[in-house]
Amino acid sequence: MRIAVTGQAGQVVLAMLERASAGDVVIPLGRPGFDLERLETIAPTIAASHPDIVVNAAAFTAVDVAESEAETAMLINGQAAGEVARASAALGVPVIQISTDYVFNGALDRPYREDDTVGPISAYGRSKLAGEVAVVAATPDHAILRTAWVYSPFGKNFVRTMLRLAETRNEIGVVADQRGCPTNALDIADAVFTVARNLLARPQDGRLRGVFHMSAQGEAVWADVAEAIFAQRAAMGAAPVVVKRIATRDYPTPATRPANSRLDCTKLATIHGVTLPEWRGSLSSCLTRLMTEQTG
Repeated sequence: MRIAVTGQAGQVVLAMLERASAGDVVIPLGRPGFDLERLETIAPTIAASHPDIVVNAAAFTAVDVAESEAETAMLINGQAAGEVARASAALGVPVIQISTDYVFNGALDRPYREDDTVGPISAYGRSKLAGEVAVVAATPDHAILRTAWVYSPFGKNFVRTMLRLAETRNEIGVVADQRGCPTNALDIADAVFTVARNLLARPQDGRLRGVFHMSAQGEAVWADVAEAIFAQRAAMGAAPVVVKRIATRDYPTPATRPANSRLDCTKLATIHGVTLPEWRGSLSSCLTRLMTEQTG
C-alpha cells in the first residue's frame, strides 16, 4: 500500500513512518515541492507520488497563533484540504482527512458523537471545520478522522512541554477544567493504517466513508495528565513535581479552548473495527521512551 501523507515533520506523519508495516510505503509530502500555502503545488506533487491512498495530516496547528493569522490558517486547513481531496479524486483514490475536536464548542455534558452539531469557538476550529466541508464537497471517497489532545515522542506537544518545565520547576500550574482524551500519535498511525486498508479493500462500501471520531479510551483533565507524567517521572528517579490545579480563566490564551473535548468513538469501533488503547497505558509507553532517551 502506497500512502502519500501531507507533511514531513508533524506528529502523525512521523508516527506513520515509524509504524508502517512491511509492504507499506509512506511517502511524506512537504516543502519546498509541496506547500499547502501554494495550492498549485498540491495536485502535481500528489500525482507524482502515485499513491493508493492519500492522508492529509499536515495542518496549521498553532491554535493561539491562528487567532491573529486566521487567513493563513483558513488557507492551509480549509482551502488546501479541499485541494488535497480534489487531487485524490482526480487520481481515483480515497483520502483520509485528520481533523479535530475543536470543531465543537465544548458545551455538551457528554462525549461528542459524529452527528452532534458543530460550532467551533476558535479560528483554528473554524479552519479545520472548513477543511471538513471542503473534503466532503470534493469527493465521496473520504474518511474524516477527528482526534483530540495529540501527543507523541516527537515534536511540540503537552507531554514534552511538561517534561521540559519539570527540569527547572518543582510546582507547575495546569488547567483542571478542560476534559478530553489524550491521544498518542503512534496509536493514531495504527488506526489510520487500518482505516486505509478498509477503504481500499471495500471501495463501494459507503459505511466506511464519512466522519469518525478517533481518540484514546478514557478521559482526563490536563492536570490529570500532568500528574501521571510527573508520577512516572519520579518513579524513574527524577525529582518530584507538584501539580497546582488551576481554572482556564487563570491561564488566559488568545484562543478559547473547548471545556469538553471528549469524543465518542463507538462508530469507528463498530464500522472500522478500530479501538485506540486507554490513554494511561499509551502515555506510559511514551514517557518511558522519552525518559530513556533523555538519560541514555
